[in-house]
Amino acid sequence: MGSKSGVNRVKELSFEFAIRIVKLTQFLEQEKKAYVLSRQLLKSGTAIGALVREAEHAESKADFIHKMAIALKEANETDYWVELLYQSQLLEKQGFDSIKSDIVELLKLLTAIIKSSKKNSPESN
Repeated sequence: MGSKSGVNRVKELSFEFAIRIVKLTQFLEQEKKAYVLSRQLLKSGTAIGALVREAEHAESKADFIHKMAIALKEANETDYWVELLYQSQLLEKQGFDSIKSDIVELLKLLTAIIKSSKKNSPESN
């Protein structure tokens, strides 16, 4: 389901990304006292990897695509929170640029996996 190397890459990247999100959340709470925003970021930023892991054990191709699509939605939401934190001056440019590049890569990988899975799905033929 999906290209194995793509799935392995998104699994690895989403886990590393979740660790960065946890650390960023700790910083936002301790240094900026931004509790509500940091909680939103924590929820969506860590959900990406959890959904990718769920998709690995999907019950069907459709279930796999569905879980990856939800991971994509969570990545889009995370992108929103990071942008909001930056525009609100709670996140400095260097940190923003670094985490933004990871989000962009996750969005591209998830989109590619979903597209190739749909293309190779029996329902699409």
